[in-house]
Amino acid sequence: MSLDIDRVTKRFATTVALDDLSFSVPRGRIFGFLGANGAGKTTTMRICLGILRADAGEIRWEGRPTTDLPRRTWGYLPEERGLYARMTVLDQLVYFASLYGQSADRARREALHWLTRFRIPDYADRRAEELSKGNQQKVQFIAAILHEPDVLLMDEPFTGLDPVNLALLREAFVELRDAGRTILFSTHQMEAAEALCESVAIVDRGRLVAGGPVRELKRSSRARTLRLGVDGETLAPWLAQLPGVVAVRPGAGFAELELGAGAEPDAVLAAAVAHGASITRFEVAEPSLEAIFVDLVGRPAGDEATLAEGGPSDDAEPAAESMVEGAA
Repeated sequence: MSLDIDRVTKRFATTVALDDLSFSVPRGRIFGFLGANGAGKTTTMRICLGILRADAGEIRWEGRPTTDLPRRTWGYLPEERGLYARMTVLDQLVYFASLYGQSADRARREALHWLTRFRIPDYADRRAEELSKGNQQKVQFIAAILHEPDVLLMDEPFTGLDPVNLALLREAFVELRDAGRTILFSTHQMEAAEALCESVAIVDRGRLVAGGPVRELKRSSRARTLRLGVDGETLAPWLAQLPGVVAVRPGAGFAELELGAGAEPDAVLAAAVAHGASITRFEVAEPSLEAIFVDLVGRPAGDEATLAEGGPSDDAEPAAESMVEGAA
């Protein structure tokens, strides 16, 4: 049983948003849908929901075309804010749940439970425009799950969250997965994807460039990571100039060096010693998901992809209208 994206193609005028895209999301899993802006992630989710139609291919849930499924199958969190600014938080949560046929009493009870869970019960009677961006994001998440959908589609769910709220949302993801929900989410935060996802699909300009269990992607990746501790220096500028080093990130008491194809860790170590550094740590580690992404796509996940002139941005999304349309 799975959510199957099967050879889906979608064009907007001269722009190919999705190009024969295929991958599967196993039921009851947390699945990362990764790509730079404009890669086709939002378009794929809209086709799942029936907001857009594919030009070719099909999306199926448990073997059935998604066009044949009731809308309550899906929970949708758009990237942009989808709340009514002057409506109170509790009233609009009950309203969104009612669009999926949930009774007002049950919706109110579940909404208050989740508001308490996310540490904002006092905001139930406040207007959405009075909330911070992070708290609005938590309310949108609650709106997406109140009707207990089978599949949750989350477009950049961690946007605007501080570390505490990020941890709360991660806990909710795991709880929903354990309750049998299937979660497909996009994110530019590779650390969050690596912490939560058993499997991922990496797309670039509408095409799948890699997919499968994270563990297998790491095992087969060309990317390599070297953790180098330098006495008195956490992120020395000269590290980026060492031969074979393509990226440097700070770690806890060490620098994490991403090595290019053909670079040998021993040669990098020798170059660091020749520079006069006192090495306190030398470790060849498995590549991070971010390193794999950069190796495959050639740029960090937050970078903009180049779209053909006149093509729409994959991340453009009406606000409240998108949530209502997804529930209609």
